[in-house]
Amino acid sequence: MPREPSPAHRALTAATWPAGMAYTAVSYIWRTTPMHRRELAGRFPDDAPPEVPPGADLTEAQRQEDGYGAYLRRRYRAVVADPRAGAEAAMREIQADPDLVAPFALARFTKTRGEEHRLAVGDEFSIRMPGPWNGPVRVVERTPVSFRFVTLAGHIEAGQIEWRAADRDGRLVFEIESWSRPGDRASYLLHHRLHMAKEVQLHMWTSTLERVIRRYGGRREGPLDIETRVVDQ
Repeated sequence: MPREPSPAHRALTAATWPAGMAYTAVSYIWRTTPMHRRELAGRFPDDAPPEVPPGADLTEAQRQEDGYGAYLRRRYRAVVADPRAGAEAAMREIQADPDLVAPFALARFTKTRGEEHRLAVGDEFSIRMPGPWNGPVRVVERTPVSFRFVTLAGHIEAGQIEWRAADRDGRLVFEIESWSRPGDRASYLLHHRLHMAKEVQLHMWTSTLERVIRRYGGRREGPLDIETRVVDQ
């Protein structure tokens, strides 16, 4: 069973809601990083999520079929020219501590299961986000250049999230990709009706890309690239 955050962590999360939401709104309005974003019609099986590796623990997992509303496949990409580290070196640091690149005011990774300063299949995190929600996740796959989470009960999304890096022609390509549906009816309202959660998610992961660029750049090559594929269900 996933371990719940302690009462102290819950109190801290509640206390930071107002400041976190205010910071998110201000930084979202004033950000200047160029982005290329598009939303396209998706379809199965092309946009289906990857298979969870055999033997992965899916206890308490929220799979995309457990969610509500349209299914979203979202990919966020940054290309770093003249990077100071290759894909394996960068990912080794990030796997040891995702907070190195996670934007502190938007997403804080608290490990609730597993050893500190290393990442292994079965590890669990509570991702603290602005607003009245946390994001419990479990690692279901790890490679030298990637890791993948499945969302757990209580997450605002139902599905999978993957971080990955690659070396291409002397450049570092860093991507975050999710395959998910809103985790419950309230999340569906925030995602697809009010669009608030959808934009907070975009701001959170593109801010992570910006921190990757600052830590391992080099320089950003071209705009951040965000593609959303929507499969209506």
